[in-house]
Amino acid sequence: MIKLIHQHSKKVYAVYKDREQLSGYSENLVKTFWKLAEDFPTEKIIWIEEAQQNNLNEKAFDDVFHHHLIMASCAIKSLYFSSDIGYVDQFPFANINLEVQYPTWLMSSDMGGIYASVVLKFKNEFQNISNFEYLLNAIAKLGQHHGLFCYHAPQLAIKIEKNLEYTATVVDLFSFAFQFYKKVRGIILLLCFIRYKKKYPLKSLIFSCLKTNFFSVEIDFSDITIQSSKASIDHSIDVVIPTIGRPKHLLNVLEDLKKQNFLPQKVIIVEQNPDKGTTSDFDFIIEDWPFEIQHIFTHQTGACNARNSALQRVTASWVFFCDDDNKFEANLLESAFSKIEKYGLEVLVTAYRTKQEVLLYKNPKQWGTFGAGNTIIKKACLKEVAFDLSFEYGYGEDMDFGMQLRNQGIDIVYHPEIEIVHLKAPMGGFRTKIIKPWEQKEPFPKPSPTVMRFIQKNYTRAQRRAYKIILWLKFYKVQDIKNPLKYRKSMQKRWETSKSWAQQISKKAI
Repeated sequence: MIKLIHQHSKKVYAVYKDREQLSGYSENLVKTFWKLAEDFPTEKIIWIEEAQQNNLNEKAFDDVFHHHLIMASCAIKSLYFSSDIGYVDQFPFANINLEVQYPTWLMSSDMGGIYASVVLKFKNEFQNISNFEYLLNAIAKLGQHHGLFCYHAPQLAIKIEKNLEYTATVVDLFSFAFQFYKKVRGIILLLCFIRYKKKYPLKSLIFSCLKTNFFSVEIDFSDITIQSSKASIDHSIDVVIPTIGRPKHLLNVLEDLKKQNFLPQKVIIVEQNPDKGTTSDFDFIIEDWPFEIQHIFTHQTGACNARNSALQRVTASWVFFCDDDNKFEANLLESAFSKIEKYGLEVLVTAYRTKQEVLLYKNPKQWGTFGAGNTIIKKACLKEVAFDLSFEYGYGEDMDFGMQLRNQGIDIVYHPEIEIVHLKAPMGGFRTKIIKPWEQKEPFPKPSPTVMRFIQKNYTRAQRRAYKIILWLKFYKVQDIKNPLKYRKSMQKRWETSKSWAQQISKKAI
């Protein structure tokens, strides 16, 4: 392990390899960072601010850096970007829960680490970056998109201050927006500053907009060997399937589960039928299956309620959230557990597409949402979470469930080699379109109240504000009001209506 001790992210204070101090390195922090990666390509490089040398919790490092494709830092007294980054980025990674190990590309120079072999992947692109804090965030932002696992890890430090200092300037923020996002995000950032901060940072915009953009740069980690030091011994798994009116498709899912090389322990089926007085027509459930089937029949519809009911009956160590119109190969569960062991995962999201769709994301990576129909998760992760009933019949329950997990310190990882085909089968014969109360009189809410509920619950104020501007700009092209003043007045009414309905449905939350 290499320790790079620096003074206020400006210059090198000392360099150690294990306990031996090394000499001959420049005081220039960034140059020394690159040089150490070249000199010790198999080592882990730890950066520490001089004042934090005795605050290092070395016992936690093996647990945090359990494989070679991990980058993590701990914000003890400072973080580079403030919540203003939410004007640019609406993903969960930009809204850190500082109390837990949280997946994020937002890095602090106070304390952190990365393997040298990973650092070298970025030298050709980033060797002209002179600001150490900017460089750390650049590596994490681009790296995470291509499969680097990045975290805020508070356990790296013994003590952490409650109030953080944010060191990035407005120019830094604009530069980062133009270099690591599509350029339109830099324009959105400007609009947010004008609208919400009453500031006009045109110089920052002009200075930044012509900088090199790294958004489309490819980083290849395929030659870095990954084998987590974490072990998961018990691979028993239960399957949760909510279903409504699609017996033939459900039977096909059960047949696919029956063919698995690694059989599930139990399949929990929640059959919903809103027609009072009806009974189940799933006769095939009583057949002889190589796993236990627990069948819940209910007249209460809704996937959130169905999944919550099923989770109460889970007894295995893992849970497979499966839809009733999935199709998968016989090695699905076996292959999934192989990746879980390799990466040391607690949550694995599979590739999930129709037969006609092209696979968009081809690298394993930290995932920004959650798949309620294609995820394998450790049961221990589910103690403090549930599907929020305020999202029932709407949109956002899986994204919200993912945010609940992240706020418990649980990472969600996607792997493209584990794949489920989503057949997107037609609705069952007795399904009827649910007319929501907000669809019955004008002004109709925009966005949907369930989306607004998700935004209010899981976005920072800056993220909410940016979302509002982006929504209004996008929607302007497809609606009939072309007078900007009338459009603004109309949209504000619809926005307020959405907020009012979101407040009402929040009362259903678990």
